Order: sequence, then C-alpha cells, then structure tokens
Amino acid sequence: MEEGKLCGWVYIMANRYRGTMYVGVTAHLPLRIQQHRDGKGSDFCAKYGLTKLVWAEFAKDIEACIAQEKRIKRWKREWKFELIERANPDWDDLFDTLV
Repeated sequence: MEEGKLCGWVYIMANRYRGTMYVGVTAHLPLRIQQHRDGKGSDFCAKYGLTKLVWAEFAKDIEACIAQEKRIKRWKREWKFELIERANPDWDDLFDTLV
C-alpha cells in the first residue's frame, strides 16, 4: 500500500434474503456496520431495517471503492443478488466475522 493512501470497503446491507439492499463505502467497516445496526448509519438503512451485512469487498484504495460503489448502485437488482450469492448464498449476516 502506498504511503498516505486510505484503504476501504464496499459493502451491501440488507433486511432479509433478497430484500431491500443498501450499497455503501467506508474506510472502517466494523464501525460503519455497527452504526447501521444502531439505526445511525443512514436514514435509508434505518427506514427499511437494513441491519445485515451480506457482502463486503476490501480494496487498498478508497477511491477505487467509491468508484465500485457507484458502479454497483447502477446495477440491476438481479446482478446484486448474484454478487452477494457467489460469496454468501444464504445471505447470512457477516458482521460477526468482522470482530
């Protein structure tokens, strides 16, 4: 990793299997997911009860994460389902694997 570059994560939150999804980006994944779970991460997640971390991808460059987040947000729902289910077919909450 280059000196001074910030690492990051692109992630997807959900409320249930193939339910409502939120795509986000952060430099501190465990903290950000805890904020979502507490209802303080985003108004959208709080409104729809998105408390399950169902997918996350690490990158050594936060700018690359932001670009990936924007791409994924433009995807069709089915494409997002496929992305999640390649790594997490049962849509398990991955939060406990972070801490």
